[in-house]
Amino acid sequence: MGIREELRERRLIFDGGMGSLLQARGLAAGEAPELWNLLHPEQIAQVHRQYREAGADVLTANTFGANRLKLAGTPYQAAEIIAAGVRLAKEAGGAYTALDMGPTGKLLAPYGELELEEAIAAFAEMAAAGEAAGADFALIETMGDLMEVKAAMLAIRESTRLPIVVTMTFDGQGKLLMGADIETAVTTVQALGADALGMNCGLGPHQFTELLPRLLACSSVPVLLSPNAGLPVSVNGETMYTVGPGEFAEAMAEMARMGAHALGGCCGTTPEHIAALKAACRDIPFVPPERKRETKVCSGRATVRFGERALVIGERLNPTGKPKLKKALREGDMDYLLREALAQEEAGADILDVNVGLPGIDEPGVMEQAVKRLQAVTALPLQIDTSDGKAMEKALRCYNGRPLLNSVCGKEESLETVLPLAKKYGAAVVALTLDEKGIPATAQGRLDIARKILEWAREYGLEEEDIVVDPLTMAVSTGTDNALVTLEALKRIREELGVHTVLGVSNISFGLPRRDIINAAFFTLALGAGLSAGIINPGSEGMRDALAASHVLGGKDESCGSYLARYGGEGTGKAAQVPADRAAASLRESIVAGLKDQSRDLAAALAETKAPLDIIDGELVPALDEVGKGFEKGKVFLPQLLMSAEAAKAAFGALRERMERDGQAQEKRGRIVLATVKGDVHDIGKNIVRALLENYGYEVVDLGKDVAPEQVLEAAKEGETRLVGLSALMTTTVAAMEETIALLHRELPGIRVMVGGAVLTQDYAEQIGADYYAKDAMRSVEIAGEVYPKE
Repeated sequence: MGIREELRERRLIFDGGMGSLLQARGLAAGEAPELWNLLHPEQIAQVHRQYREAGADVLTANTFGANRLKLAGTPYQAAEIIAAGVRLAKEAGGAYTALDMGPTGKLLAPYGELELEEAIAAFAEMAAAGEAAGADFALIETMGDLMEVKAAMLAIRESTRLPIVVTMTFDGQGKLLMGADIETAVTTVQALGADALGMNCGLGPHQFTELLPRLLACSSVPVLLSPNAGLPVSVNGETMYTVGPGEFAEAMAEMARMGAHALGGCCGTTPEHIAALKAACRDIPFVPPERKRETKVCSGRATVRFGERALVIGERLNPTGKPKLKKALREGDMDYLLREALAQEEAGADILDVNVGLPGIDEPGVMEQAVKRLQAVTALPLQIDTSDGKAMEKALRCYNGRPLLNSVCGKEESLETVLPLAKKYGAAVVALTLDEKGIPATAQGRLDIARKILEWAREYGLEEEDIVVDPLTMAVSTGTDNALVTLEALKRIREELGVHTVLGVSNISFGLPRRDIINAAFFTLALGAGLSAGIINPGSEGMRDALAASHVLGGKDESCGSYLARYGGEGTGKAAQVPADRAAASLRESIVAGLKDQSRDLAAALAETKAPLDIIDGELVPALDEVGKGFEKGKVFLPQLLMSAEAAKAAFGALRERMERDGQAQEKRGRIVLATVKGDVHDIGKNIVRALLENYGYEVVDLGKDVAPEQVLEAAKEGETRLVGLSALMTTTVAAMEETIALLHRELPGIRVMVGGAVLTQDYAEQIGADYYAKDAMRSVEIAGEVYPKE
């Protein structure tokens, strides 16, 4: 029996923190704990033995940050550190040894500079070294970005045969750093094939208890929980945690009773915590995880469920019959696609179909670019619509979340090509009811093909909930019974196979006048026959009317709430129409939407009639303020914030060019020094803060990562610097932050220091002497405004 089986049959106890224990043994502030595998192996071995004696079934190798990106600039190689780390854990005698894989410390494109394939290569090197050293499985932990989770999982799958366990770091509201909620995170990771998943770090056990029901409600695989020993505080310059072994064990036992399948600890936990946890959970019955038979797709931020109500899949990103879209694709005008996508989102689409197939274009390259750009500005899941195998894989590989893949059919060539891709990349699949003989003329024939596709899907490890069947809409103008056959097939597939369904609704009216009349009537009939999702134009009034009425009459609209919201206002009673062409959008709207190219062009055009500084104050800053307020209220998430910042940067670039031509210069609002403290190589948060501060007009001096206190001081002495921002992710580097703050205050009494990072809290910031605590990037902008008020 291996780790996969044991996770489903008994409660496994994982070990606890490593860094805090090494600090007590002499690990210097900012020193990488992984290097001790080579420099002080006896200390690492002793920690592992203590956890084994405490009752841990799983010992985690000291390899969290042993990747080539974090080790750059050191004389050490990832493979040698990992080999030593795995060996030391195995020698301690635990039942299982986990290869620990933490984040790279960099933000992935398009929000950062790290490309997906670069991240995959770094994780693959770790995975291969871990497997060669004898690790039993890979533990991907402390993740805040689903795209980075995907990179790590793909790397492991493509280079090893190791089982995979994934734990992510959520905030108190159940959100990851990049905005994904718990359901979205679980949907993505589970679809990619994780053998277990859960939460670690960031919060203490009591906060985990509040989030656990949401996690259990959507997970079909075992759930692992490894909280911190409460929130950190600083005591006499040392980082301490507030939850002792007894309190920790009591909270963990409660989560075991709630249904958690594996338990351990993260920062601040010790062998004493794990021993208490083991004893407290010894007699609590183990309940295996249950498969959740739900069909879901998601972006990197939001999930859409099939079955709760009929879904709208927007059809406007398909060049068939759309000359403007064809022209945009041929000219590389991606902003046109983005405007169409946002118009469909505003009109009520739940999912966006994306088809870029045109003769003479590089479909794989254009599809990849379209998926990346669309996901940067919309939270809607995408339906990847292509028959080109290379384009299909390109899109699936770069997609953040769980896409809907359109499509597979009953042809063996299609089944053998598409189903393995769907399994590897975790996609739900649209199944077309046609095969080598074409489209059957009868409902029975289409039902038979749907059944065949489901049988093949099971062979590739997919389940019924991973398949959405399209019984195909044939134009009624070419056959009197075409609509009836499709409706019968739709009903029987839903009832006899139990899968969800989708139709390209507007095909029914091809060749007829007033197509909107036929489309709306057929859509209504299809909804009554059990249609789960319609591929339609969400801006069509008739289609939206039919859908709204169907939801009311089908009991899907509680107290007619949505219907009344749509039609109950004053005036005509008709829903407002959203124009598909957003070219007339203002500069402020373009920045808020994250339309980089359009923002640049609109800024340049405005500068012909308006002073650039007036545009900055009247358009750019208010737009960023609007997005920032949405971020603070939890209505806008980090990806949107970053794309709006990029759009503002592009607009500012156009305005700066105009000012340079006119001999003008923009005065900076103030000079700010930023740094990730000594020993810490995580600079995601710092880079986000820098981007926002620069867009608000501040002069930012970015010293980078792993910066010594003396370097920060020297930079702060230059110019008229009043504010320094320090970042730290690792508990082992907070001492370096405290040292830097003390040095700055001693040498520059008037300087103000703001701090931020996952390990910090308001109380902790005050205890280490910081003047301000920036809980997020927008708070840093507010702090800068306080230090440098407008005159």
